[in-house]
Amino acid sequence: MLTSWLDWHRATVRVKCAGLAVDRSGDAPLATSPLMSIGGVVSHLRWVEHYWFEVILLGLPDQGPYTPDDRDAEWRLGARRPLGGLLDEYDAQCDRSREITARLEPTSGARRSRPGEGPASLRWVLTHMVEETARHNGHLDILRELADGTTGE
Repeated sequence: MLTSWLDWHRATVRVKCAGLAVDRSGDAPLATSPLMSIGGVVSHLRWVEHYWFEVILLGLPDQGPYTPDDRDAEWRLGARRPLGGLLDEYDAQCDRSREITARLEPTSGARRSRPGEGPASLRWVLTHMVEETARHNGHLDILRELADGTTGE
């Protein structure tokens, strides 16, 4: 059930972006969230998938663009890159996450933990990713409506 919900929310990301004018994905219309753009959200979700499934669950090196000096680099990069490429990278990362999930049991423990936290299980990561992706789909709703008056549906 968790993987089905997560896949539904992942697919919704693409739905929210469908038909958006090419020059609008980098717009950041929320004065209190200057990094919040459609491209930034998609880039962030791609790297969140990488972090939880590859870095935390498998213990692989973190390949994300963020650094200790710029913890928000994926948001900045996403605002400057073409949305089609970002969506393709997100889809590929989601495919990788599905492959990892298929090899593990729901109670499988992560090889790494975040500082100050105990080890997560696959079930915990899937639940968190449903929450994370759903929350950012809400952001995409707002950003899309501000960009062109639609919600991409």
